[in-house]
Amino acid sequence: MAWFRRRKQSSAGPGGRPANRADLAHLEEFIRSRRGVEAFIEPRTTVTETTVMLIAHDGEWTRRRVDGPEIARRFAHKMAIPIYDVALVGYPQRMRDFNERRKRADRG
Repeated sequence: MAWFRRRKQSSAGPGGRPANRADLAHLEEFIRSRRGVEAFIEPRTTVTETTVMLIAHDGEWTRRRVDGPEIARRFAHKMAIPIYDVALVGYPQRMRDFNERRKRADRG
């Protein structure tokens, strides 16, 4: 029976797709087009690779895969923005407030 055969795990890791240049380009554009952006490293999980979340001054955010915490730190240094480990500092309140405003706006 083929049901119990193990599938080969993708070389992309848990998330199924490695980080790529388009991910970094998206992050760069987010930084250029918003003010007060800070970066937050999100650790690898069983479901996703390491990600970096960028959060602007108003709480707007975006998230993309990166090839590890050190790559995220180098990226933030290159872009001259602060970077934090979300496992140590958590997410800022402004992000939660932004999400709540979006929920209320979607409800109409």
